Amino acid sequence: MIKKEFIWISEYGLHARPAGKLVSIASELKSNIKLETSDQSADAKGLFGLMGLKLKKDEKFALHIEGSDESKAQKLISEFLTENLAREVQA
Repeated sequence: MIKKEFIWISEYGLHARPAGKLVSIASELKSNIKLETSDQSADAKGLFGLMGLKLKKDEKFALHIEGSDESKAQKLISEFLTENLAREVQA
């Protein structure tokens, strides 16, 4: 299992366009992929679940990946998130 922590940096929060792109990426992968905030989690393959997280600017969240292609999933999703949406929190 891979767990990475991020801080959402986009001033618009997690809205439909980035959520849709994330679902598109996650849906191509075999691994189970979840985003988790301090009080809820959502499957990254479900648009409404992701939107329900209501991630806002400067909010911390975790990415959990488990499955046969978790290394590939971690690379693709981390690259997408860090393009302009989130900053990885270094442990």
